[in-house]
Amino acid sequence: MIRPAELIQRKRDGAELADQDIAELVLGYSRGEIPDYQLAAFCMAVYFRGLSPRETYALTDAMVRSGETIDLQAEIGRPVADKHSTGGVGDKASLVVGPLVAACGIPFGKMSGRGLGHTGGTLDKLESIPGFRIELSRDEFVEQVREHGIAVIGQTAELVPADKQLYGLRDVTATVENVSLIAASIMSKKIAAGADAIVLDVKVGDGAFMKSIEDARTLAEAMLELGRRADRMVVCELTDMDQPLGQAVGNALEIREGVATLRGDGPADLTELAVASAAHLVTLIDSDDHADARARVETALRDGSALETYERWVRAQGGDPSEDALPQAPIVETVTADRDGYVTRLGALAVGLAAMHLGAGRTVKEDVIDHAVGVVCLRKRGDSVSSGDALAEIHAQDDASAKAAADQVKAAYELGDEEPKAVGVVLDTLS
Repeated sequence: MIRPAELIQRKRDGAELADQDIAELVLGYSRGEIPDYQLAAFCMAVYFRGLSPRETYALTDAMVRSGETIDLQAEIGRPVADKHSTGGVGDKASLVVGPLVAACGIPFGKMSGRGLGHTGGTLDKLESIPGFRIELSRDEFVEQVREHGIAVIGQTAELVPADKQLYGLRDVTATVENVSLIAASIMSKKIAAGADAIVLDVKVGDGAFMKSIEDARTLAEAMLELGRRADRMVVCELTDMDQPLGQAVGNALEIREGVATLRGDGPADLTELAVASAAHLVTLIDSDDHADARARVETALRDGSALETYERWVRAQGGDPSEDALPQAPIVETVTADRDGYVTRLGALAVGLAAMHLGAGRTVKEDVIDHAVGVVCLRKRGDSVSSGDALAEIHAQDDASAKAAADQVKAAYELGDEEPKAVGVVLDTLS
């Protein structure tokens, strides 16, 4: 092996590295044979010089090989679907997509993470359900997907340990924002977890990591390329995050909204995104005509089978699917419009930060989430309002935090005289 310092120098100077050199660097670091400061220097060199598609796959493959892997198709006997989102405000789509796909007869197996930022991740939302177990063993995970058609659990420590180590290093060395490193981090987990068909939801806008559609498209194309090299079926959706997805922002509130969507009563944007994502997965695995696949998904939503699948899934992981069992905040404060007009803008980030300050998210990973609190945006971009109409609800534990959040949320709303141009939730689809 070339000494790490030589590899760092070569990448610093813009050279391409051999697959084996990248593998030995990553695996050596994962085994504790290479110190933090050298990997930090390597990440900084990559940040400025980038990686080619081949190098990015070599990095991804090495991260996958740093721990155990699961071949779900071999263990279950048929291809398995998964979905990943780059994260946004009010993004509970996976909670709807999973049951929709499983109700169409396609196994859905997802290993997920916790949130760090304005709201909780998928696991945090699920943990607002009393009794829900996210810590299943590998064998329990496989068996539940086989038996019930769906499971969502926490990522095991044995799965892609190099990614966790590298991410922790990138987080403290200002090297997070590199497309190759982001793509490798996301796809290494998806590949190792064993799904055959993956829908990737890349958020774009104010409340997203990627602020422009051009940057989002670059990330999507990098992840698609990694999926192809790993023999996975992948579709990338670029979706709007200039305003929250759906209405609810906050863990138990988002569970309620997900259930309402499965019941057929959800917000139009969340319903559209969930149906579109599920239809892509049905198409990828069953090779259906896409219109037929979408019709199957819509039928599962309409006939109640998706809601039944959700309830069966929650019970299988020890949870109580009753909405009455979900925690509720004692204080609900209403934010009202101070003029007539249209909602011309609803800042996603500002709403997300208000929810985080209420306790719905984390500023550091050790923070304890309050599952009951959050924000419900009753009016969104394009809605007409009259002075005094309710714009949003603040769900809080005390009056002081409710008042502070109400001020933040009110500032997130912009009202104008002209109705803004309609923007669909799915901005583009790449495959």
